[in-house]
Amino acid sequence: MNQPVIVLVRPQLGENIGKAARAMLNFGLTELRLVSPRDGWPNPSAGPAAAGADVVLEKAAVFETLADAVADCAHVYATTVRKRGVSKPVLTPEQAARDIAAAPARSALVFGPERSGLDTDDVALARAIVTVPINPDFGSINLAQAVILCAYEWSKHADLVQPTIEERLPPAPQADLEGMIAQLEAMLEPRGYFEPPARAGATRRTLRSMLTKPGWNHLELRTFRGVLSSLERTPGSRLPPRARRVRAEQD
Repeated sequence: MNQPVIVLVRPQLGENIGKAARAMLNFGLTELRLVSPRDGWPNPSAGPAAAGADVVLEKAAVFETLADAVADCAHVYATTVRKRGVSKPVLTPEQAARDIAAAPARSALVFGPERSGLDTDDVALARAIVTVPINPDFGSINLAQAVILCAYEWSKHADLVQPTIEERLPPAPQADLEGMIAQLEAMLEPRGYFEPPARAGATRRTLRSMLTKPGWNHLELRTFRGVLSSLERTPGSRLPPRARRVRAEQD
């Protein structure tokens, strides 16, 4: 994939540069360019805030002007939530990411200073504006948040690996489920749970419906039956050896 360049214009705090680098690397972006960072570069505060995204910080390039920073990019997108008196196409991060992924030439996503954002001259260099629907009474997105919004949308078009999802065991056989239900009913019967007799059938059906919804796997059933076996015992009593073996198998 032709990764977009992330350009931070006149960033003020090293911590925010580090957080932006962290946001970038989460979604596979590694090329960071800085335009006249207020406190110079490198900045000792950036490393801890990057939380391990050192490869992004180490490769970061510094430029005096935005024009220099995007000189090799054919498609430049200015991120802003304000109207700047310039007439340009306005895109969402999703639309911009789609265009970037399809573009044969290099693209740049440009972000402004933390306090004021991009000024009109900065926006004038861009081909399009990228913005998001936002609360009109509070349009304040911090630098790393803005970067992660755009980086995430771009990542949908990249060949990133989905984090491993825990493998789910298959549902237990019906016979095992019947055994658990029978064990529970046998414990409830002498305690009068199914009284009055006229409601016993409906109560059993409701109980069965509740117990069949989760789609238990065999380990869950064995664990729950172990719980039931523990509840059957008199407090303080110990199981005989054979029963302990059965309990161990259930657990």
